Amino acid sequence: MPEPQDFVPASAAADKEMAPWLESLRLMAGTLGPRRPFLPALTDLLRMLASRHAFLRAHLVLFEPETGLLRLCLADAPPRASHGEYTPGVGVTGQVFATGKPVIVERMQGHPLFLSLLFERTEEELRALSFISVPILAPSGSGAALSPGEVLGTLNADTRFLSREDLELRCLFLRVVAALIANEAAYLQEEMARQRRLPLGDGERDEDAANGGGDRAALIAQSKVMRHILERAAHMAQGRAPILLRGEPGVGKERLAFRIHAGSPRRDMPFLVCHCGALAPERQDAELRGYQKGAFLGASQTRKGIFEQANLGTLFLDAVEALTLPAQRALLHLLQEHEVTRMGADDPVRADVRIIAASGANLEELAAKGEFLPDLLARLELSSLHVPPLRERREDIIPLAEHVLRRYAAERQEEGIRRISYPALELLTRYYWPGNVSELKNCLLRAAQYSEDQVIRAGDLPPSLQTAESSATEAGLSLGDAVTRFEKELLVDALIKAGGNMLKAARDLKSSYRIVNYKVKKYGIDPHQFAFRSGQQ
Repeated sequence: MPEPQDFVPASAAADKEMAPWLESLRLMAGTLGPRRPFLPALTDLLRMLASRHAFLRAHLVLFEPETGLLRLCLADAPPRASHGEYTPGVGVTGQVFATGKPVIVERMQGHPLFLSLLFERTEEELRALSFISVPILAPSGSGAALSPGEVLGTLNADTRFLSREDLELRCLFLRVVAALIANEAAYLQEEMARQRRLPLGDGERDEDAANGGGDRAALIAQSKVMRHILERAAHMAQGRAPILLRGEPGVGKERLAFRIHAGSPRRDMPFLVCHCGALAPERQDAELRGYQKGAFLGASQTRKGIFEQANLGTLFLDAVEALTLPAQRALLHLLQEHEVTRMGADDPVRADVRIIAASGANLEELAAKGEFLPDLLARLELSSLHVPPLRERREDIIPLAEHVLRRYAAERQEEGIRRISYPALELLTRYYWPGNVSELKNCLLRAAQYSEDQVIRAGDLPPSLQTAESSATEAGLSLGDAVTRFEKELLVDALIKAGGNMLKAARDLKSSYRIVNYKVKKYGIDPHQFAFRSGQQ
């Protein structure tokens, strides 16, 4: 693919033609003063590209070290989606980021690298318009976290096609603009990382201090499916309707329920947990509604039920399918009337409770059998979330493992496990995990006790996870296979340390981004699964 050459004016007429471009650079430099907030300054600059030089859809795409993705962060036109993202090396934007060299697409339509993911363009525009993408390089003196010349992201824009010479002039102009905004882009990249570390809800509470919840509020969401669930949960948290969480045992439904409570307007009120399956069937109605003194044999004093105790707060009902029909009717009445009548009492008591129910059963089948009230199911299903099993979100396995080990070390006030070996990582990510997150936690706590050198190895894991291939016990391992295994382990260790950032991993390995990117693809390693470690080393 031809690369743009620096455009050199060859006449006085060309000098005159350059005047508007130089004037724009002067104005842009003025908008980027040290006293001007960087976000409004960048927004004004993108608008200036459109108003003064007819660039269309000018936008900034920056690298996000936490995820290893390129993410749209600022645009002069509404994008298709607010969270547009690219993989480094994929598409025009990904290639510019990976190579650090600009790319000119003379005609969008039919170009093999032009993906057109972020913006709506008509067929006529695709036929008539060109696209220019230039790298944004970290300036010198930008801090220890960035190396001078490191690619932060790209500055992109559509433009009319006049001639190749005109496109090269426009490309050169955008390269100068990209150099002007490098500092602001670095600030914006840091702000993106800071925002990504914020937990669900308002403020900047970390996972160990969220509403006093400690580890209870911790939820690992490296996989796209879990990130989507947390986004939906954040939206649901602001409402009042009951929520039904579905999923297998051990997937983390109680943690998600507390996360919703912690992000809701009720965050400062009680969060109560009732494991319905642990209540004796004959006592469920009394436990939920409460009772007056003398209401039945053994009721020696008046007692508030669980519904009343949760007034103004949130009540999590785990295994809601275990409730008897009388208890289900009491719950349905609470949801409909927001009140509860104690057993033996005549008058109802107001109970403003947000119900979050959880079940791993087929409630529709139970309703068809007459074992679950259809009206109650309809109420609970107004807002429903399915939490997938761990085997369907394997990107979360390694982050979850690291989180469990950090908590283990913190509870014992010791250094703890330094790392998990690559063979052990392979075992963890390949296993079926029928017990989901709970089984993973128990497995790692057992392995941590067996580890002798602060490294969890394949042999430290339970026998149910181990195979001859992944525990490196196969006989006659060839030199080539041994070198490959060693290289993969070095690469994974560097990615873990770098939080999935291939640029940082390449520097730590004294290698180049291209080589690390090639090896990652060769060995089928997903750097995104290590992004959770960013900022924790």
